[in-house]
Amino acid sequence: MFISETVHDFDQDLEEVVQELNDEQAQSQDEIHDDLDQDLEDIVQEIHRETLQFQPDEKDLSDSNEESEADEVAVEDDIDLEEQVIFEDGEQGEAMEAPVQEAVLEVEEEQNELDQEEQIETEEEEQIKTNVEEPEIEPVDEQHRDIKSETEVETEAAAEEMNMETTVKEQPEPIVNEEQEALEEIQAEEQEALEEIQAEEQEVLEETQSIEQEALEEPQTEEHEALEETQAEEQEALEESEQEVLEETQADKQINVDEKQEIAHDTPENIEEEVEPYPHEESEPEVLAPEQLQPPSEPVTSEPEETNEKRILVTEEQLEKPEAKKKKPKLLNKLDKTIKVELDAAEKLRKKGKVQEALKAFEHLVAKFPQSPKARYGKAQSEDDLAEKMRSNEILLRAISTYGEVADLPNVPADLIKLTLKRRADRQQFLGRVRGSVVTLQKLVQLYPDEMSFRNDLGVGYLLIGDNKNAQGVFEEVLAIAPSNGFAKVHYGFILKAENKIVESIPYLKEGLESGEPGTDDGRFYFHLGDALQRAGSEEAYTWYEAGHKKGHFASVWQRSLYNVNGLKAQPWWTARETGYVNLVKILEANWKLIRDEGLGVMDKAKGLFVPEDENLREKGDWSQYTLWQQGRKNEKSCAAAPKTCALLDRFPESTGCRRGQIKFSVMHPGTHVWPHTGPTNCRLRMHLGLVVPTEGCRIRCANDTRTWEEGKVLIFDDSFEHEVWQEANSYRLIFIVDVWHPELTQHQRQTLPAI
Repeated sequence: MFISETVHDFDQDLEEVVQELNDEQAQSQDEIHDDLDQDLEDIVQEIHRETLQFQPDEKDLSDSNEESEADEVAVEDDIDLEEQVIFEDGEQGEAMEAPVQEAVLEVEEEQNELDQEEQIETEEEEQIKTNVEEPEIEPVDEQHRDIKSETEVETEAAAEEMNMETTVKEQPEPIVNEEQEALEEIQAEEQEALEEIQAEEQEVLEETQSIEQEALEEPQTEEHEALEETQAEEQEALEESEQEVLEETQADKQINVDEKQEIAHDTPENIEEEVEPYPHEESEPEVLAPEQLQPPSEPVTSEPEETNEKRILVTEEQLEKPEAKKKKPKLLNKLDKTIKVELDAAEKLRKKGKVQEALKAFEHLVAKFPQSPKARYGKAQSEDDLAEKMRSNEILLRAISTYGEVADLPNVPADLIKLTLKRRADRQQFLGRVRGSVVTLQKLVQLYPDEMSFRNDLGVGYLLIGDNKNAQGVFEEVLAIAPSNGFAKVHYGFILKAENKIVESIPYLKEGLESGEPGTDDGRFYFHLGDALQRAGSEEAYTWYEAGHKKGHFASVWQRSLYNVNGLKAQPWWTARETGYVNLVKILEANWKLIRDEGLGVMDKAKGLFVPEDENLREKGDWSQYTLWQQGRKNEKSCAAAPKTCALLDRFPESTGCRRGQIKFSVMHPGTHVWPHTGPTNCRLRMHLGLVVPTEGCRIRCANDTRTWEEGKVLIFDDSFEHEVWQEANSYRLIFIVDVWHPELTQHQRQTLPAI
């Protein structure tokens, strides 16, 4: 646009210059014509006067003719002579007619030549105008050359004309100078116009590039907006899936199942799950070198590398999306479509991480459009994001409340209700408000009974509150509708195993894992399938342990704990010097009789202080415990019955402050066998002080190394490795169990790792 306007202006300027030249030439020619006419008239008058004065002879007449011819030749420009000189004296006129006629003929010839030159000039001017009216815009240099070429032609024609006129009559050269100045002016204007065109072209190019760059950085088309929204929702779904697995794992202790990871060696434990929504941390699973399918002859020992907390193991398979193209959810109703620009602007702030600004924007929209579901949903999401950023449970409660408000509004799109209630249930579980999440999930199932994923979520919710019966009913309904649903299968098999239906649980766990569906690739399912196969006497157990290890769920085939810190030294058995807790071991061994006596005192059955193991770790027998510390918290009531023992331990925070362990008495009676099992974490080591030990029949295996207890001596092992206990003596065995932090954990880790 800028180039065309500049060319048009340039054309007008050029036309004006050409017109000025034409006007000057015309004026010059008129002046020359007038001068010639006047000169000719003067000559005729002079001749007439001389003829009247005297009778010329032939000589005088000859001189006069020569004089007249010389005057006529001196005329410079075109002469338009159309006069007839009539002499009053006829005789004298006849005498003068011949020379005058010759002059007239010469003037007419010159006039004809001038007319031809004017015709040529007119044709050239028309050609110039034609070229100017139809300029070639690209390239600019070519256009410039064309215009310049035509101007030179015109200038040359004018110069030739002026040279011709000069031969007729001597005149000064102001016209030539004026044409030269005009030519220079034209060339200057052409150069200036060219520079302006180039500058405008560059400006247009830069503006175009800027627009293109802006379009790339902030795409505004609906297609790009839809893509961004879909990607954001997929990312949200991914985070939700990860969080679901995390919350399931955190609440595993609350599920009333028999197979718990948190089991001390040969001692029952009742551990309450501690809900700690914030801080929340997890790390990727550590993958070590593959082990053989059968248990190795020697346990694997690894050197420390790093100490990143690994509370939950989530793999790509677990979070893998279906290959089918995901249908874009419809989240806007009619009202929201009318304010889509404002909604998108606020959402863009949220996606850019400007959470507080986004929250203010959505709050403004909610105040202005209180019936807008999308505005309220954006407000809930912003509060959710802010809660995570600020690590605030209070703000998260506000988000949960706002999510609930969205579902209660009129004309809410179905897809938005699903997203809202699903996220609300997830956040409720994260805060430990599991029963509230069950109510939310029940509402989802009522609204959308054909959505199997909502039924599965409800089943998990029941498991989290320990309601295995309702959970089992939900998964049975899912399998009745969708028999191949892998998620329902692994959870249903998990429930059957918790009910000690070992053989029945195996096909459900196996088929569920083999399905590869999202939510099935979980270390707990590999753990329980292998355990079920072990109890069923099948060597296939280690095949599944190996598979879990290759998936990254287990550090090795032997070490199968699920709540781990990567890089900690791993070996089944330890010495006191290796642990660095030499003083604690010395105090325990030096005071073993004092500890024994207080233990025997609380063993009095009449007092009923020992609690039977109830976690389905026993194949048979009688096994009970009496706890003094658990998860780093002192049981004052229990310590009141064993005050001296507790006083000794108060000096050792590596034990009393171990929030992933216990301090307790453990008694096991004859005929007891404890299934092979592993503890829940690699963050602790376990000490066993022998108090009352039969001479024969009592032994413990950790990995592939079996040992026995001695009274007054401490055994130290890592219970994250597989271990197994036999009590085949004729009397009870009493030991004192003291858990300590793994010596390679930093002080910060000991203070911040969540309790187990």
